[in-house]
Amino acid sequence: MNDSERRSVLGDFLRKRRSSLSPKDVGLPAGQRRRTAGLRREEVAQLANIGTSWYMWLEQGRDVRPSVQVLESLATALRLNVNERRHLFFLAGESLPPYLSPDQESIGPSFQRMLDDLAPNPAYILGRRWDFVAWNDAANEVFSISSASPPHEFNLIWRFFTDPVWKGRFKGFDQKAAGMIAEFHTASARYVEDASFAELIEDLKRLSPEFDRLWMQHETPGSLEGFKEVEHPDLGHLEFDHITLQIPNDPDIRVMIYMPLAATRSKLEKYLKKKLPAINKG
Repeated sequence: MNDSERRSVLGDFLRKRRSSLSPKDVGLPAGQRRRTAGLRREEVAQLANIGTSWYMWLEQGRDVRPSVQVLESLATALRLNVNERRHLFFLAGESLPPYLSPDQESIGPSFQRMLDDLAPNPAYILGRRWDFVAWNDAANEVFSISSASPPHEFNLIWRFFTDPVWKGRFKGFDQKAAGMIAEFHTASARYVEDASFAELIEDLKRLSPEFDRLWMQHETPGSLEGFKEVEHPDLGHLEFDHITLQIPNDPDIRVMIYMPLAATRSKLEKYLKKKLPAINKG
């Protein structure tokens, strides 16, 4: 698709999205009876805080170059979902910036069912700041996720560097810590304006000498996938193959799955059956 075609498709996309919304949808008064359904161009321009003529040129496919800030304003004004926002940026020829999700990240019930169905494989979902968003019972038994660790109660990085129980469960702590921090550097760089990242990092630097030392090294990120060993207080030595999956609608949300090797799987199945019989029903 050349620039002219892309601009034409962008205009068509904006018109269709505008026509699908009513004033009530965006908190505007209905006013007088309308000849056609949807918002007027001037209403979209008002909501996005841009000029009406300039917005009209966008719909007409003229050669204008909306900034990232204007595109974000249009995405908000037109109530675009994650996929529609991505499509808007693509058609405008701009790179997609990080999606600033609400402070309280959440998932739908279908993702929780997926996690539950993965048992006895421990699995959990991490948010953009590496907070635990959801997990299954197997992950909770192996990693004690539901036991909050203030002040960053459900943050994986915080637990890894400040919780002695967590530090003691992973073999090869130094190697894993270096790789984890390198990955977290990349995650935090995407959200330089997110104060919660800075707060977490400063707390970690203050309480964990290992984190403070490794944070300043700026290692190149590597893969966190592969073979993992865990020492469990009841089950003893556990071995897993670990993979990470991203959710297409929100790349900052990741699904972490630990696939137990044969001996570990047998241990987990017996342990979970004894402690959590409901998992094995059906």
